[in-house]
Amino acid sequence: MAEISWISRSPLEHALVVGAYGARDVAPGISLTEIRNFDLIQIMARRGKGAELANAAKARFGMAAPAVPKAVQTADAALIWSGPDQFLVLSKGGRHALDILSQAFSQSASLSDQSHARALISVAGTKARAMLAKLSSLDLHPAAFPIGTAAATSIDHTSVNLWRGNDRPDGQPVFNVLVFATFAESLWQTMLDAAAEYGVDVGHSEELG
Repeated sequence: MAEISWISRSPLEHALVVGAYGARDVAPGISLTEIRNFDLIQIMARRGKGAELANAAKARFGMAAPAVPKAVQTADAALIWSGPDQFLVLSKGGRHALDILSQAFSQSASLSDQSHARALISVAGTKARAMLAKLSSLDLHPAAFPIGTAAATSIDHTSVNLWRGNDRPDGQPVFNVLVFATFAESLWQTMLDAAAEYGVDVGHSEELG
């Protein structure tokens, strides 16, 4: 009998080439980094259970889950608004895996493991906003899209969850993009093309940032 084993692979395994891309006569204005090997759980309140979900989230994470388009950071996870009475839990190391969270939210929510269904891309650098402005209708000016702001939106007609993370130590903005794995290669290439004129530093990481 043939043995079958499942090996987790990055959706960008064949598309991502580490190194410099685009303009070479300037310092890279954009860093495109795929974040790998994360846990991602979608939590959605059952009908009429929004208040119970909020209470369960506070008990589990020690803080309220975002009820508006925001992303908040707990001690070991990010809670990302994804719609009314629903949010995503992004973490590492199995601390908030599906079987664990299912117990905490058994009375209030339905859960779905999205860990291998999405790709996570970090977009940072002095030209990050300029590149994203080519592909999205969102106003990403700091006054309109400060740290912690999130959106369920589209980039170049591809549905994504987008949120602004903490700035890098040098003050460069960081935007995080979650995209369905089946569209990851297409969106990645689109982002590379849009960023090429600014110079791009391409890489991947195991750190959520």
